[in-house]
Amino acid sequence: MAFFALILAACEADISPPGGSSGDSASNLKRITKVTAARIIAADTEPQNWLAHGRTYSEQRFSPLASITDENVSRLGLAWSYEMGTHRGLEATPLVVDGIMYTTGTWSVIYALEAATGRLLWKYDPQVPRAWGPKGCCDVVNRGVALWNDRLYSATFDGRLLALDSATGKLIWEKNTIDRSKPYTITGAPRIINGHVIIGNGGAEFGVRGYVSAYDSQSGELVWRFYTVPGSAEGPFEQPELALAVKTWDPSGTWPVSGGGGTVWDSMAYDPDLDILYVGTGNGYPHARHVRSPAGGDNLFLSSIIALNPNTGEMLWYYQTTPADNWDYTATQHMILTELVIDGIERKVLMQAPKNGFFYVLDRTTGELLSADKYVFANWASHVDLATGRPIETGQGDSSREDKLVYPSEIGGHNWQPMSFSPQTGLVYFPAVELPWVHSPENFYVFDYEIPNIEALRSGQPEVDQGGYLKAWDPVKRQIAWQVKSATMTNGGVLSTAGNLVFQGTEDGFLKAYRATDGVLLHSLFLGSSIIAPPISYSIDGIQYVAIMAGFGGAMLGITDDNSATHIYGNNGYIHVFKLGGEKPAPPPEKPPEKVLVAAREPVSEEILERGNDLYRRNCGFCHGMSGSRPILPDLRYMTPEIEALLKDIVLEGLFIEKGMPSFAGVLTEADLDAIHAAINQASMKLKALNEEGKASTFVQ
Repeated sequence: MAFFALILAACEADISPPGGSSGDSASNLKRITKVTAARIIAADTEPQNWLAHGRTYSEQRFSPLASITDENVSRLGLAWSYEMGTHRGLEATPLVVDGIMYTTGTWSVIYALEAATGRLLWKYDPQVPRAWGPKGCCDVVNRGVALWNDRLYSATFDGRLLALDSATGKLIWEKNTIDRSKPYTITGAPRIINGHVIIGNGGAEFGVRGYVSAYDSQSGELVWRFYTVPGSAEGPFEQPELALAVKTWDPSGTWPVSGGGGTVWDSMAYDPDLDILYVGTGNGYPHARHVRSPAGGDNLFLSSIIALNPNTGEMLWYYQTTPADNWDYTATQHMILTELVIDGIERKVLMQAPKNGFFYVLDRTTGELLSADKYVFANWASHVDLATGRPIETGQGDSSREDKLVYPSEIGGHNWQPMSFSPQTGLVYFPAVELPWVHSPENFYVFDYEIPNIEALRSGQPEVDQGGYLKAWDPVKRQIAWQVKSATMTNGGVLSTAGNLVFQGTEDGFLKAYRATDGVLLHSLFLGSSIIAPPISYSIDGIQYVAIMAGFGGAMLGITDDNSATHIYGNNGYIHVFKLGGEKPAPPPEKPPEKVLVAAREPVSEEILERGNDLYRRNCGFCHGMSGSRPILPDLRYMTPEIEALLKDIVLEGLFIEKGMPSFAGVLTEADLDAIHAAINQASMKLKALNEEGKASTFVQ
């Protein structure tokens, strides 16, 4: 998900206590047996562990454990919780090996816990500079770690790659992976293949050039780097593939200066039999292709699935899901490898449901497109031509001359939240969102509900039942097998298990268990914090557990749903772990803020208020609530008099820069800030009046 830079820059941050590695005494530390390629390849022989990001190299996120079933899941209860000490997004997939859980929190902090009890063994804080926060598009999140031999590998928000001793949390080596003069970030989890640590990065929204790198797991030295877009029209080209790619970019566009984008910020998968690494690439910069590359061209390798030799970085094949991407339709979404019988022939396939609304099945040996079908309503393209592999655009997505209402939105039909494939049912389970977005020829990043002509743009478009869904897709029949509409729009990733279950956390604060065959809801546990992360399952001493991290954020930081637990209760971050017969009570939801008590300020003109509201949305809304009412970070309608008195120092002088709140000097004037303050004050007074009349809860829009 991407927004323009100014909307994203206002993020404050939690303050973590300083310090590096810490934990219990050495006598309490346990060394796991070495995690090797052989163990990950044979992961089904030790289903009690969760050895890699997607459990296996194929990233299916299916657990063979079957003690918890569709017959007894109603007995599932909380076994333990660990409070993460953050109010920001938690997106990690924990790993569990030999009874130890490894996970990450905000600001790239790493944790090792006893998986049966939640007791902290050690914690490592890489001390990410808080001033780096505004360089990221989508919160200071981290999606997890990798294990190899007796080491743990993780990447930091500010672009470093770390190797730690997995037993003690002691740092072994640290490598910078980015040009630190540019706004690169890393939020994704590394993968380790043939002794190489594979890591990408983010930053396409701010003007960087994408690449994926491999580092030697022992020494930390760079082995190879694959650039996803050319650096200039003339070269030199770091790899021969870029000589092909540059022909698809107009040199008169903005990309030679802006960097082009195409960052590899999340999904990867690996086939050990073929020895092929698969990576997904992101959007271009800017989003609007008529600015980025005005003469046209596919702009390779944006929004593509790329097959690489993991030992050399050589490209074996590519498939571009959205040529010349114009809508932030990244192909960085989760990829799953499996075998399917298609037209009577068993095929080695790769499956992906990227943001553009089509579900793809590719032959992962050759890159041949086998199918591409809409899983949500999409009006930018009518279909994908299977002979050419290209989408057939309708023209509804061409915003080079006028505003266009485009489905799916920039949030995507499916975003980064991992999906799962069950070999038992043959279905792929994933969260999806039915929602449009307005694209404009001048303002390339317009939130659809904030523009005056939204209803006119809806004219002629079909009625769509907008909202969030859990969808089960049949990749052989090429259709939805079942779907459940959610109470909230953006929910967590998905786990399927051999107990005929699908688990998902939701934005309204529940862990839910569905029957995998037909989507019937079997059990629901209220946790009081919104969830966006995916669940995992593991077992210790024969007891099966389900674990999930709770804490909303990421790409949806400023536009949480009305029914979001974050919206209602706050956003206290936890790891929650469940088992049959678990009786531990869930931590109580946070108390909402006290009702607002603000002083009215001198009235200003409607023109100033309109300008203040516009400036607020563009500069403050992503972090503090797009409409002043849906924040992960402080709701500014509740500003204390002390904060109001410091507003100029905070916004224009950088008083809170070490908390992640940047200075807006050079972006906003004092008059701009006064207009923003007037708009916030007006919203605050409206809330005060509603509360006094008893017509509003603490949080209202």
